[in-house]
Amino acid sequence: MRVGLLTEGGYPYATGEARVWCDRLVRGLAQHEFEVYALSRGPGQEGAGWGELPRHVGRVCTAPLWGEPEPRRGGWGGRRQRRRFAEHFGELAAAIGAPYGSGAPYGSGAPHGSGVPGCSTDQADRFANGLHGLADLAGECGALSAALRSEDAVRTLERACRTLGAPHGAQRARVADLLTVTEALERALRPLSLDWYGDGAGGDPGLAGVDLCHAATGGAAVLPGLLAKRRFGTPLLLTEYGVRLRECYLTGTAGAAGAEGGRPLEGGRPHSGPVRSLLTAFHGRLAAEAYARADLITPGNTHTRRWQERCGADRERLRTVYPGMDAARFAEVGEQGAAPSEADDRTLVWVGRIEPPKDVIALLHAFAEVRRWQPDARLRIIETRRGEEPEPDGYPAHCRALADHLFPDEAADAHSAGDNPVSFERLGDPEVPTLADAYGSGGVVVLSSVVEGFPVGLVEAMFCGRATVSTDVGAVCEVIGGTGLVVPPRNPRALADACLALLSDAERCARLGAAARARALELFTVEQNVSAFRGIYLELMSHCPVPREEVGEGGGPLPFARPAEAHVPGRWTAGRDGDGFGHRPPGPAASRPAPEHTPTWAGPPPREPLGVGPRPSEEGA
Repeated sequence: MRVGLLTEGGYPYATGEARVWCDRLVRGLAQHEFEVYALSRGPGQEGAGWGELPRHVGRVCTAPLWGEPEPRRGGWGGRRQRRRFAEHFGELAAAIGAPYGSGAPYGSGAPHGSGVPGCSTDQADRFANGLHGLADLAGECGALSAALRSEDAVRTLERACRTLGAPHGAQRARVADLLTVTEALERALRPLSLDWYGDGAGGDPGLAGVDLCHAATGGAAVLPGLLAKRRFGTPLLLTEYGVRLRECYLTGTAGAAGAEGGRPLEGGRPHSGPVRSLLTAFHGRLAAEAYARADLITPGNTHTRRWQERCGADRERLRTVYPGMDAARFAEVGEQGAAPSEADDRTLVWVGRIEPPKDVIALLHAFAEVRRWQPDARLRIIETRRGEEPEPDGYPAHCRALADHLFPDEAADAHSAGDNPVSFERLGDPEVPTLADAYGSGGVVVLSSVVEGFPVGLVEAMFCGRATVSTDVGAVCEVIGGTGLVVPPRNPRALADACLALLSDAERCARLGAAARARALELFTVEQNVSAFRGIYLELMSHCPVPREEVGEGGGPLPFARPAEAHVPGRWTAGRDGDGFGHRPPGPAASRPAPEHTPTWAGPPPREPLGVGPRPSEEGA
């Protein structure tokens, strides 16, 4: 099977989100051939280059979602092209600027009957019509970048915002806001103008030659999958471990830094209210369109699944698949037990990026309460931020100053040096060279976040067999499942009480740590994740085993036009004429280029499939 993997800001680049997960998925499904279509988010990411790719990755196509657009190709000077653009972009802008209704807080374009009050099927249709109309126009006339940044586009968006009944945030948009929105829309819609789509008639078929499109995230990455679904009937699988619409809300309210990924907003400044309103509406409509067209949606946890259902996803096409993580690097610490030394019994460990959503301030106030009842307790704050990454607005320095104020250095006598019970360390230091050493340096791991998606650090602590105290945010309760203590966020007193309960009971810590490790090994390993997607790929292909182009005289599917052996990468098939049986099947498979790295088939030749007749070597014998 040939799989087109659609990514944004991650794989195959050496840095970025979901990079590790995609790499493990591709390596775990070596029986399939992958083609990667990647969108980059910045020059730093492209400058870091690609990671090492496995042999069965046949090709990688990349495009930037940053910087100035490439020079346009084709002609946009005619009135007909400008009129068609105004029509299609007007539909898109009208859907973005339409009122959502009092009961639809997410601005979704979910179809009627999805359970989302206030949603309009008309607005969802207008968004889809405008989106695909722009895609068709880009295929005929060239890139849309110049048109999307033109004065006509700004005026069209302004008319949509001034329409009677438009949201109050959109009505307050000024010219500067409209320019910002059109620039953001131009970058988000760049995949519509790419040369990744072919018709299979000759040359490079692109996405026309894949059997399945797998979007590793929502947002702009799903646009190529939507076009391939509409043009070629290619099945679309959408995987989300964090809903892009939710990130838009969090980023819009979190200031200059992204709420979860620590990504600064464009220009380092938060967007204005009208800009956030319009861009959030766009991502809401795009999410609803993706959920309506995808053949299967795989959220990474129940928390993400609830957001998807609220945005209009059909429950029958939702299937939760937990992310796979490497448990081997935590095996040694996890097998030692919950507390390898007596000193660690009184040590709390916090691991992560020191930024406002992690609420380290509340953790320090909670630890002050812990010290009142447990004077020998210690707190180790281990930061995972890389040295070259900037600090988020001085928040770490503020946390260190608060720690110095709450916990002055303590000395046994007047002649010895003082020691602070709170230590700030960085991953990679001699004391904590690896993540396993970080989690193993204490008896209890604490998570104090007020905003969290899927708590990766919590799963890592569970692999290490550590008892945990966490705040009830995101998918924390789903991940913990009764193997740790959970308290309300922004409640230092409750956080302190939970920490004291575990610090004073070593046996309970050991029981919870063992249960947490068993749960993590059952649900969150790479093996279970790869196994789930292996079955999903085969299930999707079973519903659409023959491409639309391979049809008989009556228009029905043509059996055995592409036998199963043609999907197996190897010289024993590529060296023959087409499919290995002396004839070249019609359709995209005939024009596919061989992968750059083609493994050699070392097994016996395949048996002759039913309905295919004699081999070429046996003809005329």
